[in-house]
Amino acid sequence: MMLGQNSNSEQLAQMKHKYGFDQPILKQYLFYVNDLSPLSFHSNTEEDYTFFNTDNYNGIIIFKGSSFNVAFKSPYLRYSFARPGKRVSDILSETIPNTIFLALAAISIAIFLGIILGIAGALNHNSWIDRIIQVISTVGMSVPSFFSAIIFAWLFGYLWHDWTNLNMTGSLYEVDDFGERRSIALKNIILPAIVLGIRPLAVISQLMRNALLDVLDQDYIRTAKAKGLRPFQVIKNHALKNALNPVITAVSGWFASMLAGAVFVEFVFGWNGLGKEIVSALNTLDLPVIMGSVLTIALFFIIIQTVVDILYAWLDPKVKLD
Repeated sequence: MMLGQNSNSEQLAQMKHKYGFDQPILKQYLFYVNDLSPLSFHSNTEEDYTFFNTDNYNGIIIFKGSSFNVAFKSPYLRYSFARPGKRVSDILSETIPNTIFLALAAISIAIFLGIILGIAGALNHNSWIDRIIQVISTVGMSVPSFFSAIIFAWLFGYLWHDWTNLNMTGSLYEVDDFGERRSIALKNIILPAIVLGIRPLAVISQLMRNALLDVLDQDYIRTAKAKGLRPFQVIKNHALKNALNPVITAVSGWFASMLAGAVFVEFVFGWNGLGKEIVSALNTLDLPVIMGSVLTIALFFIIIQTVVDILYAWLDPKVKLD
């Protein structure tokens, strides 16, 4: 792929040697882990794949031996196969901010509306309001994101475009007809953010409703009501904080999964994010980009779950950090 169809066997052998593809699988794996590790070992021989090159690794040598060096560097995700000369880290740095911005917008919509609907459902338990919210939540959890993305794009971006002024496709930045000036187009985030937030909204509203119903049955809530506190004060000062634990769990999981789950939504709406980049990399068998994207998503999962564990200790004094 990188050499083109006119390459010969000698050029192919040189390319395999350059990237270490002529080595056994286990050795290739160790090379890749060495590339990712901040503290890594490198050969002094320029012909060897593990030769330390500051242009590739952006690091410094902290130990120089006779046959190998030890370097401290940033993770090296190698170069794209489909775009020779383009670093994977550069590709991710161009797309990840767009996906994070989309995920933040979607999860903000889901949290705000989900908590409101959950509280409304709990305070109107078994009423027609509660039943309508239950139906909306069930539908929201059942409809796949790729289907709802197509429906929303067709309805609001095409059929009702004259009223909504929204586009079927578009990213955070738009380029003028001359390809010179970039401008931020916030309206392009409305449809993908709503579609991406539908399922977490449905989950959050259900969890908030059920958790709040359990909390409202506790003795200290009945005591607060007996003291003459208004229902709003009881919910705000006593019940809401203790009912948020399962909601935070859902938010953390959904926000992390949005980085991967946004693939369909970004592809349908043409949003230039990590999900769309993964689809493009899969179509072109661009393995370094695929692996770099998966590792990045996994890193976000770890960071978000760690933050959630810390939040648990703040919300619930019974949870202690060890």
